[in-house]
Order: sequence, then C-alpha cells, then structure tokens
Amino acid sequence: MDRLRALRRERGESYIDYSMIFIILFLLAFGLVMLYSTSSYEANLDFEDSAYYFRHQLIPTLIGLGGMLVLSYFPYRFYKNLSLIIYFSALGILLALIPFGKVINGAKRWLIIAGFSVQPAEICKIAVIIFSATIISKLQKNLLTPKGMAVALVPTFLMAVLVYKITENLSSGIIIIGIVGLMLFISTPNYKPYIILALGVLGFAAGLVYFIANSANSEMGFRSERILAWLDPTAHASGKGFQTLQALYAIGSGGVFGKGLGESMQKMGFIPEAQNDMIFSIICEELGLFGAIAVMLMFLILIWRLMVIANNAPDMFGALLVIGVMAHISIQVILNIAVVTNTLPNTGITLPFISYGGSAVIMQLAEMGIALNVARNIGRAD
Repeated sequence: MDRLRALRRERGESYIDYSMIFIILFLLAFGLVMLYSTSSYEANLDFEDSAYYFRHQLIPTLIGLGGMLVLSYFPYRFYKNLSLIIYFSALGILLALIPFGKVINGAKRWLIIAGFSVQPAEICKIAVIIFSATIISKLQKNLLTPKGMAVALVPTFLMAVLVYKITENLSSGIIIIGIVGLMLFISTPNYKPYIILALGVLGFAAGLVYFIANSANSEMGFRSERILAWLDPTAHASGKGFQTLQALYAIGSGGVFGKGLGESMQKMGFIPEAQNDMIFSIICEELGLFGAIAVMLMFLILIWRLMVIANNAPDMFGALLVIGVMAHISIQVILNIAVVTNTLPNTGITLPFISYGGSAVIMQLAEMGIALNVARNIGRAD
C-alpha cells in the first residue's frame, strides 16, 4: 500500500474504489426492483398506480446519486470548518418539526420543503458523523480525559434525545448514539470502559425485559407491548405481534430459492407497509435463503470496502468520517435484519438503499460520496 501511495503521489492520481461504487449501484437497482415488487399491490389499491412508490423512490435515488457524485469531488477536509454550522443546522431543522412537522401514519417526523417530504432524523445522522469526527480528531489524546469525553458525548446525547422526544423515534436516537459510540471505541486505545458500559446496558435491557414480562400492569406503553409481542408474537397476533408474525411466515415460506420475483403472498396486504422496514422479509419470500444471503454479502463487502478506505485514509479526520459512515450502515443493516427475524423487538428501522424512504436514501448516498472523496485522497498526504 505504501508503494501504491508513493506512485499515486508522483503521478497525482486519485484512488477510485470502483468495487464500492458497483456495490452501491447494485443495491440501489436491486432495491428499486424489490420496492416495486413489494409495493405494487398496495400502491394499486391505495393510489390506483402500481408504480407509485417506485416513482417516489426513483427521484430521490437519482438526486442522491447526483449528490454522491458531487460530494465525491468535494474536499472532505472542509467539513471540519463547517462542522458547527452543519450540526446546528441539523438541530434547527429538527426543532422545526415542532411547529411545522407533518403527521404521516400517526408520527410527526416529516417536514414539507418545496413539495418534498424531508425526515430531519436522517439529516441528524450525517450531521453527527461530521461533528463527532471533527471533535474527536481535534481532541485526540485529550479525548481520554473526563472533560474531553464529555465534549465528545454531550452534543451526541443532546441530538439523540431531541430526535427521540420530538419525533418519538427511539430507533434513530439509538442509531445516533451507536454511530458515535463506535467512532469513540475505535479512536481510543482503552477498550475496558466500553466493554463495561456495553455489559451494563445489556444487563439493564435484560432486567427491563424481565420486569415487563413479569409485570401485572396491562396498561403499559406501546414500547412495552412491543417487547411482549417480541417474546411471544403468537399471543399478540391481533396487535403488536401481527407484523412480526406475517414477516416470519414470509421468511419461512420462501425456502432456499424462494417463490420467485413478484410471487409473494404476504405483500398482498398481510404485512403492513411492507416496503418500509419489513422489505427484507419479502426478499426472503421471493428470493429465498439464497437471495437473503446474497444481499447480506453485498452489505458485508460494502462495509469491508469502507473499512479499507478508513484504514488508508490520509488523516485521522478522514478515517473517522468513513468509520462513522461504516457504523451507520452496519448498525442499521444488523438492526433491520434482527427485527425482521424477531431477534430484536420491532423498532421500525429501515434497510439502507433498499427500503422505501427518500430522505434516507439521499443522506445515505451523501455519506457514500464523503467516503469516496476520502478514498480519492489516499496517497496524496500522510
């Protein structure tokens, strides 16, 4: 790699990760095909247009690809100077939900800007990546002090708590904390505090689940109901366990090679909003275990390519940006598949590049553009 760096420095060449670009394009194309297959029945019933969701996803995808291309040429080091502006702009957009947010499916999580619905929580994720990368790279050794750790964590917790409180979206708050937690874990040599914290969180979660499972109080919040439905979905088949059960039926009926593209039965109104967080179950039903493993392999290769870029980044700031992007994609993929297979309680987390959601795909492609720009600078500086 050092010889490659030297040759590129001499020739002034840029490193372009074509394999990562191919995987991104493959996931986007595959996502659009599966989105049409998954949503066409309900779209025809609701809007008399089987391609309704497909068209509404295609436009943000094209915008996102254009943004990815632009950002792949935009010098990533400028984000360090813009990090405060980006952070507070994201915070401002999030706070704008309070007076101006639009309620969709019972949740106030969207702003309508120039005729497009925008989900501020997705903007907050990329803003936190840039801001945290700036803080961590500036603090370096001081990060190990209590004051340095507080400086790195307080803005993250503030953003996560506001996302949760304003949008009532616990999953996005967890993802924001998870992204920065992984960035800090990789940036500091002492892993012991993180292991203790992780064990503490797991212990608390286990205790909470045990308490809820054995509580006689039947008037608990909907998140408690989700935990009960996770523990025994058949007992809650008419309520919170319905979507999970239907997803499991879809996965089980797909077998090894699936029923065939477009042949899903569960998408015929059995899985509510299947094109969103439950699209992986339809992939399993139509393409079987073979298709599910192929998709997971694509994500694994994408994460590996991001890891390669982070390991060879010209500086710590560039490496942290890519680590943040890698953390975001990996956490969201793992949580989505875990929810669909009922390994974790249903939290409404979408599958990157594949699930329906314009704001999500635009922000995810913006992150890919930042990572590609870091890659372009490999070998240009040490």
